[in-house]
Amino acid sequence: MLELLHRLVEAPTTLGNEEPGQALMEEAFRDLLGLEPFDVPLDAELLRSHPLAAPFTWDVSGKRNVVADWPARGTGGRSLVLNGHVDVVGPASEGLWRAPPFQALRDGDWLYGRGAGDMKAGLAAIVGAVLGLRRLGLAPCAPVQLQSVVEEECGGNGALQCILSGLRPEAAVIPEPYPGCIPTAQVGVLWFHVDIAGSPAHVAEAREGVNAIEAGYAIARELHELEAELNASPPPPFDRLEHPINFNLGVISGGDWPSTVAAECTLSCRIALYPGTPVAEMQRRVEGAVARAASASAYLAEHPPTVRYGGFAGEGTHLGDDEPVVRAVAAAWEAVAGAPAAITPTTATTDVRVFVGAGIPAACIGPHAEHIHGVDERVHVPSVVQTAQVLALLVRDWCGLA
Repeated sequence: MLELLHRLVEAPTTLGNEEPGQALMEEAFRDLLGLEPFDVPLDAELLRSHPLAAPFTWDVSGKRNVVADWPARGTGGRSLVLNGHVDVVGPASEGLWRAPPFQALRDGDWLYGRGAGDMKAGLAAIVGAVLGLRRLGLAPCAPVQLQSVVEEECGGNGALQCILSGLRPEAAVIPEPYPGCIPTAQVGVLWFHVDIAGSPAHVAEAREGVNAIEAGYAIARELHELEAELNASPPPPFDRLEHPINFNLGVISGGDWPSTVAAECTLSCRIALYPGTPVAEMQRRVEGAVARAASASAYLAEHPPTVRYGGFAGEGTHLGDDEPVVRAVAAAWEAVAGAPAAITPTTATTDVRVFVGAGIPAACIGPHAEHIHGVDERVHVPSVVQTAQVLALLVRDWCGLA
């Protein structure tokens, strides 16, 4: 598992560059597990027509999910998908890292590197669990499918493509970095971009122009007001969290010259939404916040900013705490860890969203990771082994073993 994890971390599988990681997963499924991997390519036309798909503007031709079926031996049991994503977010400021972000660095019980925790350790644990069972001469009584998917970090279209291929498992489990925690309630996510048009001028006559970048300040403040409104009275079970809805202004782009009043600016943002809130409703609220901010400026009132969407656009999910797969994951965790798993909501989202949206019960449990999406991301190595043990017991108890 650790050798595979090292190799995966050192493959910089950011958006559009996932293939080196998929080649490693194909090799692992074939050479380590003795299974026959196959591709599930992304189909742009099919995805764009599906209500669960996230909108995208980039080219997906040539992108593939790598999948392997572990055939059933015997009868009985329930079918299962073990799913993980190979794509990672960018490393942000590489100069802040203790070592290059795509260099797997071992320090005691920790392994550092972008994607180590989110979620290449989970992929390694899937391989470890299946390899351990196969080395014991065991096979599931119901079919198990292993999936290494792309585009989880920008909407879940990789996992959705696998579902659209026709597979209908009785459950899916994703070893995202949720140690001892099963997040049965997950927020939805909406990405959006606010385009602001200013009025350029020479800086010597700056008052004759309108700075599009500075105009964005008021829009950001109004969007934070929307964030506060959404957190004022959270519905259950999110009322157990202090601040369940987070707004993030992730990227600002604008201007073209230090001595020119900026002619344009784009704010690229993320906001969460509660399960049961339609994406269209959140879009209306975002557009309303932008319009309120613009109305306070005479110039922006006449030249209103525009809001457009791309990437994540998905509703939240809430799976019942008594769902059979949740109980099975909790039992497997307790058998290994010796303590019960917590059933909690989370302020993030995973590919559970698309499985549950397609009517397939799904749950997460996984290794202990820190600083995911941040600097010096790391995973606790013993927890990777522990996750593999949990997954192996889950296969035993959910699928049965022969």
